[in-house]
Order: sequence, then structure tokens, then C-alpha cells
Amino acid sequence: MIRVFRPIPAAQLKLLVFDLDGTLIDSAQDLCNSVNAALGEFGMNPLPDPAIAGFVGNGAPLLMRRSLAMASNSTVEQVNEELFNKAYAFFLQYYREHKLDFTYAYDGVLDALRALHELHDAPEGAARKMAVLTNKPVRPARGICEGLGLADYFLHIYGGDSFPVKKPDPFGLRSLMEETGARPEETVMIGDSKVDVETARNAGSWSLGCTFGFGLQTLAENPPDVLVDSASEWTQALTPAAIG
Repeated sequence: MIRVFRPIPAAQLKLLVFDLDGTLIDSAQDLCNSVNAALGEFGMNPLPDPAIAGFVGNGAPLLMRRSLAMASNSTVEQVNEELFNKAYAFFLQYYREHKLDFTYAYDGVLDALRALHELHDAPEGAARKMAVLTNKPVRPARGICEGLGLADYFLHIYGGDSFPVKKPDPFGLRSLMEETGARPEETVMIGDSKVDVETARNAGSWSLGCTFGFGLQTLAENPPDVLVDSASEWTQALTPAAIG
């Protein structure tokens, strides 16, 4: 079901920017396994998967820091810096090796990307580009997109370490606009959490929220312009004259 809070002018869109975790892919199990492997390496008890999944969205460093805080019954500010550095390094190494153990593209993602790409190839959509902007480190982000057959649909795949700051700072989204020649009103950010909505707002662009990801509760706190329940609805929501 598509819910429209502020109609997106699909006909004028030139740049579609997708979040990765919780939007294109369900990576929760591999992230949870990697965090718990790091906690176990340093003698800490594992955390429940839902708790770890709730920390996803603001980048891998904060994911690990929040997990360490919960596992040690402390605050993020109280986490020992030496422990964090070692645990984070272990997490990254483990995740690089296990990033595709259980991760998969959500139902409808490949078909929707194919349809949107075909629209881009059509004469009336020739100026439209697609990209990924995630807070996940760029190396595993690109590796996952390549492994799941997503990479070829995107002009760029940028991660949380591709720019000096992460979402919701608009720097990465604005950089993509500059690279593609798209104005804010010609750009939409597609994501599953308020981080993506805030990124779009901060850049002056449109936002499309996905309820099937990790951040449904945060989307309720900060609603996007359009909300969809499945990736298959992206095509309808972002096709000229379809809605709005």
C-alpha cells in the first residue's frame, strides 16, 4: 500500500538514491552475528538479535559502540576506547568474511530496480540516475551489492566512510546531486528509517520510506513524503504520472 503525505513529482526526478540495509537488503542476521562474534571475542555475553538490529542505521562504529554499551550495562560515553577500537576492528574483519552468509535482497527489489532502470533507458527518462548512499562502510557495501546482483543498476555506491560525515548530514546526498547534475527538487532518497528522511530534508530533496526495513518505528516519528510497504511499489511511486 502506498501512502502519500506530500506528492513526489515523479516526472521531474533525475536522481534516485537508495539506502542499503533495511531498504535494498535484509542484512540483520549477518550484522547481529558479527556483533556477537566481536562481543564473544572479548569475553562479553551475546545480545538478542532484535536489540542489535535496532542499532542499525547510523553506521558501523555506532552500531558496535552501542552494542558494547548494552553488553557492559553502561552508556555509549562510558565505553572504553581501547576496547571499542579492538572490538570494532574484529567486527569489521568478521563482517567482511561473513557479510553474505544470510544477507539477501528483499522481495521485489531486483524487479523494481530493473523496471526503474528500463525507465531510465527510455527516451523520456534518459536523465534519471540511481545510486546507493549507506552508512555501512563502503567496501562491504559494494561487495554485497556485487554479490547479490544489485551493483550494475547504480552509477555510484557510497558508504559511511566515503565522505567526512555520515547521514543524516546531507553532504553525501548533495555530492551525488553535484556529480549527476540533479537539483534537490529532482532527487529522492529512499530508505527505511528517519535517518534517510532527515538526510533528504537536510538536502532539500524528496523522501520515500519503506516499512519493511529495520526503522519502521523511527519512520512514524519522522514521516517521509511517501510511504510504501514493499519494494515492488517503488516502480508505481516513482514512475511519472503514476501517483501524485
